[in-house]
Amino acid sequence: MIKVMIADDHAIVRQGLKQILSETSDICVTGEAASGFQAMSVIRQQDFDVILLDISLPDRNGLDVLKQIKKEQPDLAILMLSMHSESEFAIRALRAGAVGYLNKQSAPAQLVTAIRQVASGQKYITPELAMELANAITSDVDRPLHATLSDREFQTLCLIASGKGLSEISEEMCLSPKTVSVYRSRLMEKLQLSNNSELIRYALLHHLVD
Repeated sequence: MIKVMIADDHAIVRQGLKQILSETSDICVTGEAASGFQAMSVIRQQDFDVILLDISLPDRNGLDVLKQIKKEQPDLAILMLSMHSESEFAIRALRAGAVGYLNKQSAPAQLVTAIRQVASGQKYITPELAMELANAITSDVDRPLHATLSDREFQTLCLIASGKGLSEISEEMCLSPKTVSVYRSRLMEKLQLSNNSELIRYALLHHLVD
């Protein structure tokens, strides 16, 4: 039996995923969490084969949670879930240690296939993600400017674009306001932007925020 934990802040999403997986004979949801902190607490108390981890959590960015899980349990298979397209987050997730990436709009059968595949020790790559990986390897010409950002800079960009203030961002990222300001300055320079209005426009144009 494949033991799965679901980490997503929306109860209705967790319930929907549990319903899908309850129809299988070899997959069982044995844990769930609504935040990054709760996810880490549950993972430290129970053994799982696969973690379904949302990128957008209320207290911590899913990529940060992913990195912490891999640091504590490097062999644990983590399948990232997101409303965002593969082109914006998947490569970062794979580089951070995820074994696969699924859009929440994926078909139920695709979710089941992905869990079984990563539980067997393989990675799960959709055709769309395979194309993104190929493009990232073979050419830098058409890559968007935000692809050059570090994970921290990228996270800062998304949080500013979602309307959060400096104090909220520093608290969520567990960093000082001064450090967040440094990340903001770096990303503004890399994206060739001059103010927050341009930053928000850029994020919306590239579908980095909902």
